[in-house]
Amino acid sequence: MAVTLKDVAARAGVSRSAVSRTFTDGASVSPRMREKVEAAAKELGYRPNRLASSLTTGRTQLIGLVSNNFQNPIFLEVFDLFTRGLQARGLRPLLVNLSADIDPESSVEMLREYSVDGVVVASSTLSPEFAQAFADAGMPVVHAFGRKSDAPRTHVVGIDNVACGAMAARALLAAGYGHVHMLAGPAEATSTQDRLQGFQGVMAAQKDILSSHSFASAYSFDAGRLEMQRLLAAGPPAQGYFCGDDVLSMGALSALADAGHAVPGDVGLLGLNDMAMARWESFALSTIHQPIPEIVEACMDVMEEMLKGPLWDRPSVSPKCHVFECSLTYRKTLPAPA
Repeated sequence: MAVTLKDVAARAGVSRSAVSRTFTDGASVSPRMREKVEAAAKELGYRPNRLASSLTTGRTQLIGLVSNNFQNPIFLEVFDLFTRGLQARGLRPLLVNLSADIDPESSVEMLREYSVDGVVVASSTLSPEFAQAFADAGMPVVHAFGRKSDAPRTHVVGIDNVACGAMAARALLAAGYGHVHMLAGPAEATSTQDRLQGFQGVMAAQKDILSSHSFASAYSFDAGRLEMQRLLAAGPPAQGYFCGDDVLSMGALSALADAGHAVPGDVGLLGLNDMAMARWESFALSTIHQPIPEIVEACMDVMEEMLKGPLWDRPSVSPKCHVFECSLTYRKTLPAPA
């Protein structure tokens, strides 16, 4: 028979409500009472049922973790940081894969069914309206890696993708290239649109530099490889490429190697993210470093702040856009300035 709360109360010589308070976060219980209850629970092998306690507290401690690009290895790092971080804070992640369905209504309905306490939308490609759908349903929401805005309707934690595109353009110019190309991600992605805007903004002022761009079908290795193969089939390569993501860069690097082009001897290549694989010797990718651990930590801080207090009296936390600085990391695919 499973050990019950009543059994623990009898062993400790206290009321069942005292046992319940001991295992309820934030409930008032004296140190002596907590010590007696925890000792009795340990002797009996009792473990509190979190699902049952949620019926009393109104909290499930579940946080919906929603994303739409599981093909990109960067999200293995992101999910590792989120799941470990949430668990360390006493919260439990509920992972939602949107790879085949980016309709917010179905995700909202699913997370309602699980009565999640909050939602983290972890995506650089989904629009602000996607995260807003959860807020409209009454769920605390943070958009990790979301689009920068001066007046966000939900909390956003991420980077300035327009500034990153400009940074990439200046890095290619500093390398002395006369023909540069942005191999961007999918055209409909907000991150692609912003990075391209920044890239073109710098290049528009360079009258003697040939600048071009194209779009890959997805942020994936295969998409980057296919797009670079298409570009090479159409004519001589550019001197320098900014790929809108590290995994696109790796696909492009593979296609360039197959075609006999040395990197960076013949062609320079710059990525964005600085994922763990970018540091592997087989890639040694020059890239724009995005401070992912700091972004994830800030998202969890914001979520905890939103969850403070009783459900009916949460503090009014006005939506803010938390922007982290990025920096250039030079390895072997793009020469650093002298």
